[in-house]
Amino acid sequence: MRQKIVVGNWKMHGGRGQIQSLVAGLVSGFEKREHTVEIGICPTNIHLEQVVKLLATGKNSIKLGAQDAYFEEKGAFTGEVSALMLADMGVELAITGHSERRQLFAETDVLIAAKFKAIQASGMTPILCVGESLEERKQGITNQIVLAQLDSVINTAGIAAFTNAIIAYEPIWAIGTGQTATPEQAQEVHCQIRGHLANSDVLIAKGVRIIYGGSVNSSNAGELFSQPDIDGGLVGGASLKAEEFISICKSAD
Repeated sequence: MRQKIVVGNWKMHGGRGQIQSLVAGLVSGFEKREHTVEIGICPTNIHLEQVVKLLATGKNSIKLGAQDAYFEEKGAFTGEVSALMLADMGVELAITGHSERRQLFAETDVLIAAKFKAIQASGMTPILCVGESLEERKQGITNQIVLAQLDSVINTAGIAAFTNAIIAYEPIWAIGTGQTATPEQAQEVHCQIRGHLANSDVLIAKGVRIIYGGSVNSSNAGELFSQPDIDGGLVGGASLKAEEFISICKSAD
C-alpha cells in the first residue's frame, strides 16, 4: 500500500513574517490530529533555515523540501545551490523539472535528469515533474510528451532510481490557471506513467508514488486523491494558506 503524500510548493512567495505565521499554523493544525498522509513543504531557499527552526518548535512530521537543486557539488556557479548544500541543511525532498523551470528558464530533459541524479545522490528524495502543454494535449500527444520526459531520467539514472523518488504529473495548462484536469484525465496519465515503468520493473512501478499537481484545492482534492493511481498532490497557491493546505492533506487520509 503506497502512503499518500501532499507537498506544498510555495514558489517565490513569503516574507519572514508570513512564513512564521504559515508554519505556525501548519504545526498547530497537524499537532491537533492524527494523520497517515506524508506532508512536505517547499519554501524558497532563503527561508529554509527559518523553516527548519520553526518546525523544530513543535511535534510534527512535516518534511522540508526545496524547489530546485543544482547538479554540481560546488564551484563557480553564481546563484546556484547544490543538492549537497540543501541536504546539509536538513532538506529531505527536492523538486526538479517543474514546468516553470522548463518554460521560464529553458531547462532541458538532460539538465533535469542530471539534477534528479544529484538530488538522489545527496540522500534527498527527488520529486520529478512531468507534464504537457495545452497545445500538446489538443494534438493528442500527452502520453508521448510525458513519457519522453520520464525516459530521459530512466536512461540517465536507471529504473532502480525510482525506488526512492516521487513523480508529479502536472499538466502545464492547469498550473495557476484555475483549470484542473478532471480526476479521470489525471488518472489516465498516472496509469500510463505507472504502466510505462512496469515495462522495466513491475515492483518498482507498483511502489512508486505518482502525485498530481495543477490547481489542487480543498474542493477537488478528495476526488483526485481517490483515483487508484493518484498518490497525493503537489500543491501551489493553496499551500500558502494553512487551513486550506491542512484541509487538502485531510483529503489524502
